[in-house]
Amino acid sequence: MKNFLIGVLFAMLWASASVATKFGILSAPPLVLANIRFFFAGILLLGYGYSLKKDASYRLPTRTEFKQLTIFAALNTTIYLGLYVYSMKFASAGIGSLATSTNPLLIVLFSSWLMGRRPAKEEILSIVISMVGIGIATYPLLKDSSTSLLGLLLLALSMISVSFASVYYARVRWELPNILINGWQVAIGGVLLLPLTLIFGDFSSIIVDKHLIFSILWLSIAVSVLGLICWFYLLKIDTVKASLYLFLCPLFGFIYAWWLMNEPITTYTIFGTLLVLMGLYLGQRKRFTKAVSS
Repeated sequence: MKNFLIGVLFAMLWASASVATKFGILSAPPLVLANIRFFFAGILLLGYGYSLKKDASYRLPTRTEFKQLTIFAALNTTIYLGLYVYSMKFASAGIGSLATSTNPLLIVLFSSWLMGRRPAKEEILSIVISMVGIGIATYPLLKDSSTSLLGLLLLALSMISVSFASVYYARVRWELPNILINGWQVAIGGVLLLPLTLIFGDFSSIIVDKHLIFSILWLSIAVSVLGLICWFYLLKIDTVKASLYLFLCPLFGFIYAWWLMNEPITTYTIFGTLLVLMGLYLGQRKRFTKAVSS
């Protein structure tokens, strides 16, 4: 029961990122919001990680590790989260959460490509079904202009980047603890994004109000710190079972968007989400079956 509750808490926190970002960009340009979040979350994660100092692995990165962290940070934070935050200016929070749930499928596809293996028909079909589902869920939002093609393009590029980041993460033999890896990569990602923020960020439009403060605190503490702690706890127990909780993210995401942002939940939303979940299950069915039976 404890593991189940932690899994549900993870899904609730992870799914809230889209809505929290939408609130934040009401008061600050997307790049500025992203940079503040990255630096604040990096400081919190590194401060928490080094304060634990359980063993000798809690140390500063070596030169080689720093290069690996920089590549990971560029893909996982600067490009992925930078584009994701910016896309929320042109896409609804619910669609943002739904798009994020397709990551496991893209990871399988890119892993196959990098390993020179042809993706299985089931894997390709799962991605097609999920993309059709996102298209159906997005259709009424395109009509009322709450989501644009630019927003969908930015979301797609961000999903591709984070999928490559996940594949890269799995191929590196990390010796640092997970909490430090994420602390460093978020902080480095913020440094890499900073030049773009200084050039293109409209600092004169920043309004320091409850929306901005809530967004930064929630994204940094609830999502980046508590969410990651829950995720790493689940991964320690069972990697495959942990991924089952990703199924809950789009459901919570649409509920938050409806409750807090007044985004409509239509027949298109429900049918599209069901297709995405079907695609997720189809693409991960063998792994999930093993996890449930074990």
